[in-house]
Amino acid sequence: MLTETVVAERCQLLGKYIVKTGATVRAAAATFGISKSTVHKDITEKLEKINPSLYRLVKEVLDKNKSERHIRGGEATKEKYKKLKKSKFNKS
Repeated sequence: MLTETVVAERCQLLGKYIVKTGATVRAAAATFGISKSTVHKDITEKLEKINPSLYRLVKEVLDKNKSERHIRGGEATKEKYKKLKKSKFNKS
């Protein structure tokens, strides 16, 4: 089990990473090798108590990412179907 100090350090490290890179929760989870749930809980619940000023900065990034997620989803779908079309065309 992780100590409170280790968890606090992880929360701050995640927060600083998200603010610096503008990363999504999913991207941060992949980078740090932990689950999306852990990242989300660390930065939305624990970080607010540990470092309120960093939490506010992270919240701005998360809010921005949330407002743009439909765009990223649309782009991902577009790319998926481009690849499918290309692979079907190459099989003929």
